[in-house]
Amino acid sequence: MSLPAVSALRPLPFDLVEEDGQPVEDPLHIVQMSFLDHLTRRAMAEQGRTDFYSGMNMFVYYSVEQAREVALEVEKDLPEKAFRGPDIFFVDGVDPRERRIWVAWEEDGRLPDVIFELMSPSSRSRDRKLKKALYAQTFGTAEYYIYDWDRRKLEGHRLSAGGLYDPMPLDARGRYWSEKLGAAVGLWHGLREDHEYTWVRLFHADGSLVPTEGEAERQRADAERQRADAAEAELARL
Repeated sequence: MSLPAVSALRPLPFDLVEEDGQPVEDPLHIVQMSFLDHLTRRAMAEQGRTDFYSGMNMFVYYSVEQAREVALEVEKDLPEKAFRGPDIFFVDGVDPRERRIWVAWEEDGRLPDVIFELMSPSSRSRDRKLKKALYAQTFGTAEYYIYDWDRRKLEGHRLSAGGLYDPMPLDARGRYWSEKLGAAVGLWHGLREDHEYTWVRLFHADGSLVPTEGEAERQRADAERQRADAAEAELARL
């Protein structure tokens, strides 16, 4: 059934689940999700763009059948088998309004263009096989990044014309260039929300960091101090 036909069947005979009460496996995953979501928005702002949606840790519905399975599992407290959603995702060229869930048939059939999964030992098989196939064959997601959380290894995959994922080449700095985000995706070791770790973050084409709001403010303050110091030195010289 096409997505327009599905839309014509609304309202559905069941409610779309917005959350299932399941905790995130590692609290640091939430820090990483929030960090990457923030940096994506910063990168888009630098490019003067507002026609996008960046989401994290939320349900993504691609079919009525999947939605029905999720609702049944949550209602009857069954083991989780139906797909819920990616850890982090980006959709290009859409209305930036806030959403609690992503429903493809309410978005002209649109599904994520970029997906990030934070892989743990318990999710390794699902992220590498089931989700990878779903994102390639059903979603048509152009770029799929997997971060092996324990091994601190980042993989980038780009969808080929044949509908399969090919490994993305690394640049000279060991990062992946994202055509969709207009930024490089790589690893950075540092402090985030009082946690020191190796995080996934975005970089400019010249290798510099896409700064957080706090980092950008500190850069502006440093530049202002340098200008003031230079002006003071020039006055002293005169």
